[in-house]
Amino acid sequence: MDREPAFICDAMLGGLARWLRAAGYSARFDVQIRDGELVRRALEEGRCLLTSDSGILERYAVSEGLVQCVFIPLGLSPLEQLAHVLASLGLRIGAPRCMVCDGQLESVPLAQVRDRVPTKVRQARDRFFRCRGCDKVYWHGTHWERIEERLAHAAELAAQGHDAPQGADG
Repeated sequence: MDREPAFICDAMLGGLARWLRAAGYSARFDVQIRDGELVRRALEEGRCLLTSDSGILERYAVSEGLVQCVFIPLGLSPLEQLAHVLASLGLRIGAPRCMVCDGQLESVPLAQVRDRVPTKVRQARDRFFRCRGCDKVYWHGTHWERIEERLAHAAELAAQGHDAPQGADG
């Protein structure tokens, strides 16, 4: 891909959308979207369509290659799905995006977010991030560390050219 890939996920892949965001990729998701609208948005926005619905593969824009599409096999956990996408497209883990709204995260000084960070966290952490989209505040705590461990595992599996083993947490 010539530019940073961006994704749009079908209604079955909300968990994958969040993991793609954690991995640094823009990923749209709408549980209410119909197949035709999903394909139209992918085409208009230049997004790679991710689907577990084989019927979408038969849509004209997909079957004719007008929309890039990756089929996600059924039965994979969201983390296994991420490994599949990374392997299929040869992608690496990048700087995370907001897992809630898909916005870009920016580093901010504690002074700008002090009133939104628990006292214990202010005393233990020195790096803070704010989403440019929804204004959510993040910091490198134990939850972030667990996410990074899972992302590293997915990247490892992708580098080996296969999906994560069944039963992996997602």
